[in-house]
Amino acid sequence: MSNATDAIRSARDLLLGLRGQGDEARAQFSWPEITGPFNWAVDWFDAVGRGSDHVALWLRDEHSQDERYTYGEMVERSDRLAAWLEAQGVGKGDVVMLMLANQVELWDAMLAVMKVGGVILPTAQALQHHDLADRVQRASVSAVVANAIDEDKFDGIGGITRITTGAAHDAWLSMAESADLPAEARAVVTDADDPVLYYFTSGTTKDPKLVVHTQVSYPVGHLSTMYFLGVRPGDVHLNISSPGWGKHAWSSFFSPWLAEATVFSYNYERFDAAAMLKELEDSAVTTFCAPPTVWRMMIQAHLGDKPSSLREAVGAGEPLNPEVISSVERAWGLTIRDGYGQTETTCTIGNAPGEAVRPGSMGKIMPGVRLDVVDPDTGEVSQHGEITFPLDPWPFNLTPGYLGGNPPTAGEDGRYHSGDLVSVSDDGYLTYVGRTDDVFKASDYKISPFELESVLIEHPAVVEAAIVPAPDPIRHAVPKAYVKLAAGHEPTRETALSILAYARDNLAPYLRVRRIEFADLPKTISGKVRRVVLRAREHDPAAEIDDFRYEDFPELKRR
Repeated sequence: MSNATDAIRSARDLLLGLRGQGDEARAQFSWPEITGPFNWAVDWFDAVGRGSDHVALWLRDEHSQDERYTYGEMVERSDRLAAWLEAQGVGKGDVVMLMLANQVELWDAMLAVMKVGGVILPTAQALQHHDLADRVQRASVSAVVANAIDEDKFDGIGGITRITTGAAHDAWLSMAESADLPAEARAVVTDADDPVLYYFTSGTTKDPKLVVHTQVSYPVGHLSTMYFLGVRPGDVHLNISSPGWGKHAWSSFFSPWLAEATVFSYNYERFDAAAMLKELEDSAVTTFCAPPTVWRMMIQAHLGDKPSSLREAVGAGEPLNPEVISSVERAWGLTIRDGYGQTETTCTIGNAPGEAVRPGSMGKIMPGVRLDVVDPDTGEVSQHGEITFPLDPWPFNLTPGYLGGNPPTAGEDGRYHSGDLVSVSDDGYLTYVGRTDDVFKASDYKISPFELESVLIEHPAVVEAAIVPAPDPIRHAVPKAYVKLAAGHEPTRETALSILAYARDNLAPYLRVRRIEFADLPKTISGKVRRVVLRAREHDPAAEIDDFRYEDFPELKRR
C-alpha cells in the first residue's frame, strides 16, 4: 500500500474509533496529508479491494432480483474497462459524461474513468437534448456513456466518443467489449490536485455553475460524510439518490467505500413507500439516507415496526422538519439525523451518531471543518448569519473553484459564501434559517420560509409546503403558502381555513400565513423545491392565481 493509502486508513480509523465522541473527534482529527501522485481509485479502492470477497455493490430491483459484486470483482471490472477506454482514446484530462441509472455500469465507469486520469461528469437521465448539448460544450466533454434508451438524446452533438451499455451500432461503441480484456493492475497517472469530478449545480438559476473537485476534495474529503452517516466496515448502506447529483457521490460511492461497507441500491420504476419499508427489513439495511420527501411519504404509508437491522437514519437534501423527526422517533425509537453540505463541499455540519440530537438543528461542525457564521449586513462573525468558510488555508473538502477558474467566493473577504443562513447556539448547534435569496421582508420583519414551512407540515392535511412572498398593497409582501395536500384531503375552503387557523395559532403574528394555494410544488431534478419559480409566478400578470386569503375568512379575525 502507498503512503496515501496508509494516511487515509489512519484518518478513517480515528473517526470510526471516535463514534459518539464528537468533541474528541473534532479535536483529534486532521485531514491526511496527500500530495504528489495520487489516484483514489488505485490508491484506495484497489488497495483495499483487490482480492476481497466482501460485497461492494448490491443492486436489487422491485421484483427482488439481485446483482452482487465483491470489492475484488469491482477492482477487476474497472481495470478491464479502464484498459478498454484507453484503447478508444480516452485518457488523462478527458471529460467523460456518465448518463446512467443505478446500475453496475455506473460504478464501473466511475472507477475506470478515475483510473485513466479522466474527469467524471455525472449527468441525470432526465435531461434532454438541449441541456445535454449545452453541457457537452460548456464542460468540453470528450466522451459520453449512456444506456440505449438515451442514445437519441445525443443526436447532432458532435466531437464526442459515444459509448453505450447496449450493443455497438453506427457511431456507438459498446462498453461490454471490455469484459474480454485482461484485468491488469493500474499505475497512478494523476496528482492529488488533478480534477476528477465536474458537477453542475442544481439548476435553480438560469446557468448553473460547474463545480470542480480534485482527487482529494471529494474522494478523501468524504471522510467527514462517512463520520456523519455513521457507516462502518461491513454495513449495508442504502441511499435514496439519483445519479447525476453530488449527493449520489456522497452516499452511494465515496463514503461507504471509504468505510469498506456495501453500497445497496434498490431500483424501482415508481417509488412505493410501503415497498421501501419492506425492503429495509428484507435486505437487512443498517444505514439509511433519504431526502425529507421520502421520509414524509413513508410516514404517510405508516412506518410500522423498526426494520430490525437499521441502526442509522439520516436525512439529506433539504432540512428536516422537527415533526418528521418526532414521527419516526415515536414509531421506531430511532432519531433521524440531519446534516448539511453543498455540491461545493462534503458534509460540513451534522448530528453525528451517538451525539445528542437537537430537533430542528443541523447539528455541529464536522471534524476537520472550519467555518464562521457571518452577519451579511456587517461582515462580522455572529450567532446569526451566513455560513462561510475561511479560504486561508484552503479547506481540504472544498472545491478549488468553478470551471473557468472562478474561485468559490462571493466577495473579496477571503471567504467562501454558502448562501445559507443559520443561527448558532451557545453550545455550537447550528439551525437552518433559509437561503439568503429566500428570506424576505413583510411589514419590515424578516421572514424565513423554512420556519413557517416547519409549522405547516405539522398539520395533518399538509404533505409539503413552500413559503414565498406575495405582493400586498399595504405590507409590501405577505407570506403565501403553496401546499401539497395529503391523501384524503381536498383543496376546499374548509381545508384552507383549517390550515390558516393552525398557522395563526402556532406562529407569531408577524409570521402569520396570509394566503394559501393548493398545488404540486415545482422541484429541481435533485428534489429541491424551486421557490424561485413560485416567487416569479406571484409577479406574473398572466398567471392564474387561485388562492385563499386570510382576510376572506371572518372566523379567523377573532383575535
